[in-house]
Amino acid sequence: MLEIKNAEAKEKIKKHLSNIGTLPSVPQIITEVSTLLDSDRTSASDLCKVISKDQAIVTKILAVANSPLYGLPRRVSTIEFAVVIIGFEHMKNILVALSLVEAFKSRSTSTWDHHSYWSHSLLTATAAKRIADDLHYPKSGEVFTAGLLHDLGLVVLQRYMNSDFTKIVKLVEEQQISHYNAEIEVLGFTHQDIAEFLLEKWNFPPYIIESVLYHHNPSLAENGKVLASLVHLADYMTQKLNIGAFNWDDNLTLDENVIDILGFGNLEYLETFMQTYEPLFRSHLESITENNKIM
Repeated sequence: MLEIKNAEAKEKIKKHLSNIGTLPSVPQIITEVSTLLDSDRTSASDLCKVISKDQAIVTKILAVANSPLYGLPRRVSTIEFAVVIIGFEHMKNILVALSLVEAFKSRSTSTWDHHSYWSHSLLTATAAKRIADDLHYPKSGEVFTAGLLHDLGLVVLQRYMNSDFTKIVKLVEEQQISHYNAEIEVLGFTHQDIAEFLLEKWNFPPYIIESVLYHHNPSLAENGKVLASLVHLADYMTQKLNIGAFNWDDNLTLDENVIDILGFGNLEYLETFMQTYEPLFRSHLESITENNKIM
């Protein structure tokens, strides 16, 4: 029955998005960087030349690298140094996520605060990576990618399906229901489903796709349960700590299965763990606010 529902949802999404002629394709910089990294002869200088073509991306990379949550030992002032200290594979993950977010960038309106959306996405991504590092998860770069893209479906909904977006916002205000339930009522699917559709179209790995699709309920994931749990926890912490929260996630509840999935043992220990991140969350948000030109 669940498979039938998923198939129906995907068909609805396909129908909605197929009518959008201006939906961005995968940014050229991602293709170029991927090609470079497939070659053993690629140097840091080669990679920097490609990245430097897009100054908006350069600015964002430096902001990420210098975030207190990202955890680099010293300040990064150039893209060349960023490539060296972060490493090729991690840089690719950062580039992929940042390029896609930039491609779907939208203007703020009375019902959409792009600054809050970006701040929340970046905080979730950086916090998820930091938690992954602290828990010794081996692929923290992929965690960053999944974290930054976890709400990609929202910006697509706001920018390319604005009539439906407006109906959802109105429904939330009038009936005092969650955005998630309003999405289901208006669309028959959610922003997670929209992101899944696009990431599949762009040939992202299944574990990245699942971590985005199930970032509200990671225990449902099959291929990326740990990855989805890391993103979910970071996303939840923005609400729990009330730092970098996004209104679309109001009343987001913790999937307590992450306690076992991530090896915390019990809820009390997890609560203590989350509180230790509060100073880092605040420092991160302050650094992003100071550099609001990167939004």
